[in-house]
Amino acid sequence: MTRRVVVISGGLSETSATRRLADRLAAATTEALSGLGLSVEVTVVDLRERAHDITNATLTGFASPDLQTDLDAVLAADGVIAVTPVYSGSYTGLFKSFVDLLGQAAFDGTPVLLAATAGTSRHSLALDHALRPLFSYLRALTVPTGVFAASEDWGGDGDAAGALAGRVQRAAGELAGLIAAREPKQVTDAFDTAPSFTDLLGGLRG
Repeated sequence: MTRRVVVISGGLSETSATRRLADRLAAATTEALSGLGLSVEVTVVDLRERAHDITNATLTGFASPDLQTDLDAVLAADGVIAVTPVYSGSYTGLFKSFVDLLGQAAFDGTPVLLAATAGTSRHSLALDHALRPLFSYLRALTVPTGVFAASEDWGGDGDAAGALAGRVQRAAGELAGLIAAREPKQVTDAFDTAPSFTDLLGGLRG
């Protein structure tokens, strides 16, 4: 059966390092799951495209159709890749607002790969001091290896780029292993249990 992987990309620009890292992690996870004989369906939730909807939903309690589709995708995911830029030593407000909209049970027992980007490596502790406590509170099953990428990690084929590639492969393998070890989520439609019009009319005739 197909496993559903959702990538939450919190980058705030069109060509952000956050989205680049998210895409690389998604590709590595897909490859790892395929190596285990599993088919994969990847959905990318780009928070930049939903920024206004997220703000409106936070203020009103109602999600737009597009935002609701993204929220439903996360709830139905067999595994999640969560990537955020680091601002002032932590995840962005946009990232946190989206997570808040999902509710406290959204990640309960769900395998989650945590990743972050920043200009310098001095922000790398945000993975363990900000992101991991957040998802532990939400009872997510976070993979042991978090992936942090600073600007220097993207610089060509040197040691830094090689180290980043190694972290990506290791974390993706851990996520794939956790996803493969669990039964895929069964997604049900709330309307599936609603009585049909025929049944309703039959009750009236009776």
